[in-house]
Amino acid sequence: MPTGSGVGDVLPHLREALEGTGPAWLPVPNSDRREARRLGDALAPGEPIDEDVALVVTTSGTTGVPKGAMLGSAALRASASATHERLGGPGQWLLALPTHHIAGVQVLLRSIQAGTEPVVLDVGGGFLPEALAGAIRAMRGERRYTSLVPTQLIKVLESPAASAALAGLDAVLVGGAATPARVLERARAAGIHVVRTYGMSETCGGCVYDGIPLDGVRLRIEDGRIVLGGATVAIGYRNHPDHPAFAEPGWFRTDDAGVLEAGVLRVTGRLDEGISTGGLLVLPQVVEAVLGTHPAVAECVVLGLPDERLGQRVAAVIVPTPGAEPPSLDEVRAHVTAELDAIAAPRELAVLDELPLRGPGKPDRAALRDHLLAHSTH
Repeated sequence: MPTGSGVGDVLPHLREALEGTGPAWLPVPNSDRREARRLGDALAPGEPIDEDVALVVTTSGTTGVPKGAMLGSAALRASASATHERLGGPGQWLLALPTHHIAGVQVLLRSIQAGTEPVVLDVGGGFLPEALAGAIRAMRGERRYTSLVPTQLIKVLESPAASAALAGLDAVLVGGAATPARVLERARAAGIHVVRTYGMSETCGGCVYDGIPLDGVRLRIEDGRIVLGGATVAIGYRNHPDHPAFAEPGWFRTDDAGVLEAGVLRVTGRLDEGISTGGLLVLPQVVEAVLGTHPAVAECVVLGLPDERLGQRVAAVIVPTPGAEPPSLDEVRAHVTAELDAIAAPRELAVLDELPLRGPGKPDRAALRDHLLAHSTH
């Protein structure tokens, strides 16, 4: 899957996938041979597969054997149709994401479904807000959309020209990772029509927009766990046929915790990332939401480190707001304890110029944990 002008070469294959008239395809990056080989070794292209499978899209995990979500053409069509219906109708899409992840390939599938030509921003060498502004000027659709990850939106907000260009679009889908509340406020103050999306490869990408499931999507909370069902759910995993996440036909059990408030989903964190400290459980995303309101914090990640006394101790990594003095550990702790119990306050702090990422904009928590452990004073 190319990232630049070569995108047009794969559109016929994706059209076959959407229509269910061709073989199943496994999108892999053409700029990373090692990753392409890793995915091929794990997901066995060329071997028999269920005839209902149109695409096998990998999850964004970087450790262990990658899982491949088997997506049917009916699910892909349902996802594209429900997206356009929620946004106000079909339109032209701007591609600003890698095309081998679900968010990027969905931009192309929605373009095909809408009968429009996507405008492509080559992000192979990185994301440049100035280039985004130029790509948006090239769009000619009656309705215009794009999809970004939070780190891209943060960069856009530092560029007046890019912010103004993005504000001209009818909708900007933002997903792949949690978007800090303060970033959303800044974007909406700039006139950008941000739509928060929640979903994953196993659900054809985003299937819950601003907390409300798309048409055809079902949602329930089971013992604090988000469970998704309906038209966009994958058939299963290519290389894990009996995975418990798909044990209930038509449903996918996520690893995310959440609550429904007046019918609106609020994701509260990852069940597998909870920090057990001093006998209590701290969800990193709850602390991140509070820490993200500090005026000197542009981005942050909270995670647990081994601790002989507490079991785990809460640690934070921040990227400071441009031009701001990074807060001290004491300031960070005071800011968190003003909203949460003291047990949730970080006991360790690292400041970076930017966060390492994996997949479509997700912070690489394993790399951050290694960095903290390597520089720990404990």
